[in-house]
Amino acid sequence: MKLQPTSGPDAQATLQSVTLPDDIVLPFQTIASGVLGRVVRLGGVVDTILHKHAYPEPVSHALGEALALGALLGAALKFNGRFILQTKTDGPLGFIVVNYDVPGKLRGYANVPKARLAELAGQGRGDQGALIGHGHLAMTIDPGGDMERYQGIVALEGEPLVDAAHTYFRQSEQLPTFMRLAVARHFANGRWSWRAGGLLVQHVARTGGITARAGETDEERDQRLEGEDDEAWTRARLLAQTVEDHELLDPLLAPETLLYRLFHEEGVRVSPAVELSAKCRCSRDYIHDFLTQFGPSELADMREPDGTVGVTCEFCSTRYAFEPSEVGLQQL
Repeated sequence: MKLQPTSGPDAQATLQSVTLPDDIVLPFQTIASGVLGRVVRLGGVVDTILHKHAYPEPVSHALGEALALGALLGAALKFNGRFILQTKTDGPLGFIVVNYDVPGKLRGYANVPKARLAELAGQGRGDQGALIGHGHLAMTIDPGGDMERYQGIVALEGEPLVDAAHTYFRQSEQLPTFMRLAVARHFANGRWSWRAGGLLVQHVARTGGITARAGETDEERDQRLEGEDDEAWTRARLLAQTVEDHELLDPLLAPETLLYRLFHEEGVRVSPAVELSAKCRCSRDYIHDFLTQFGPSELADMREPDGTVGVTCEFCSTRYAFEPSEVGLQQL
């Protein structure tokens, strides 16, 4: 669907902007510059995932950004499979993992040592770079079955996730990219809920990619990679950079309307939206099979005061309890 103005001398048709529900990824392409992009809008999905955990606000912000980033990147998969985004660092937030399962199932969790939780309370968004710390960000595409995984890794050096993702696309994929992520709590219908959103635009890769020129420094090459020698990409990127956080989060602003605001000078065409859902893969049968792999002493460590063997899913916080006999033991 091509988005066009609703009035003015250049109007050719009425803007057909349907207010889609939350929890979607909307792919698009600018017409004049040929830039590809996606918008993600998360409402109930991010709120459901974050409310299953008692995270301090800075951690919820970080995981919310990771979920938005995972949806933006995972929605590009053209086959059944999984996109995995994972951090491992020395910061207070030592571990984040987000899974995106085609066609749009999201789950994720963060790991913060209990001793660090109190110091993070009451900080709002906080310093995301200091929260994450130094380590690495891994992005993995798992096609499933016997097919080989593809993984890209980039260093995290005390910076927000979106900055590390920019570095990955510049250095590893050699793909000019702009991204913005936003996370905030929203008050509506008498309660506070989490919302997240994001915008990604990427230059269509040139045939053969971008190679270094004779005598060119890394900085000069990066400037070309970011589009300094491509007026069309530079123009589209500058337009994308005008997006505001509140526009990415506003439940009353349709994603199509946002795209028209940003790129009406370019012209923009949208593709069918990818619907997102909060869906964990855990089940009682899955956890049962997992427990049968442990020996008696290991199962004893999982014993609850009532004698059952218990496991809590880290992704969705669902608690599963089994009688000893259910996991192949008569007594513990």
